Amino acid sequence: MEERIGEAFELGEQLTVVGSRLQAGDAAPDFTLDYFDPASSTMQTVRLADSAGKVRLLNVVNSLDTPVCHTETHRWHHLSDELPSGVIIYTISMDLPFAQARWHTAEGVTHQSLSSHRSEQFGHDYGVLLKEWRLLQRAVFVIDRDDRVAYAEYVADQMLEPDYQAPLRAVRKAAT
Repeated sequence: MEERIGEAFELGEQLTVVGSRLQAGDAAPDFTLDYFDPASSTMQTVRLADSAGKVRLLNVVNSLDTPVCHTETHRWHHLSDELPSGVIIYTISMDLPFAQARWHTAEGVTHQSLSSHRSEQFGHDYGVLLKEWRLLQRAVFVIDRDDRVAYAEYVADQMLEPDYQAPLRAVRKAAT
């Protein structure tokens, strides 16, 4: 498995990212992640293939319990009004699905958060696994209707939010 040193950091700590970077045009790797539905109190498995034919925006964060991830996930929630109809937003982290559901309920954020807590596979496949932390690197992916990566941004400084306008443009383009 490829390891990339120096592509992610927080304050003075250099982090090792595991997995290859995805680029626009690449096939989006399928994933199998957990979602806890607080309305029905059931654990569900969500795969990329479950939303085939739709445009998806993947907001990948370290943890919803950190200030930057909290702000970023709220921002995507508010920007969802600017997205074309039918676009799906998923926030993905290694937080436990119960913690994600609790956060979403408390914060009034309505898009699904998916948990990769069981396996590092998502992190490897999308090139976002932070080896030292066993968390995910901040990143944004837009997946088009044909399950191809339309946009990929890997945020090096884990204290910074991603670009919001470039992925919004990529979503709009993929949705037309």
